[in-house]
Amino acid sequence: MTDWQSAFNEFLSTDPTDVGCDEAMRVLEVYVDLVSTGLDAAERMPGVAAHLKACGPCQGDFTSLLDAVTDTPH
Repeated sequence: MTDWQSAFNEFLSTDPTDVGCDEAMRVLEVYVDLVSTGLDAAERMPGVAAHLKACGPCQGDFTSLLDAVTDTPH
């Protein structure tokens, strides 16, 4: 598969609710607060949840921040 085909396939598989890196990072602290207090963050912020599933770097930031506020490795 060529580079453009891979990029096109990735584009087609993107969740339409995905908010993207900028928006996810803008509200990450709120999302982490919801998760750390036991609330269903994915239900309240589905676009952020979709993005964190798809973006490794943002997922890493989420995990690190969650670990920092809960003192429990995730």
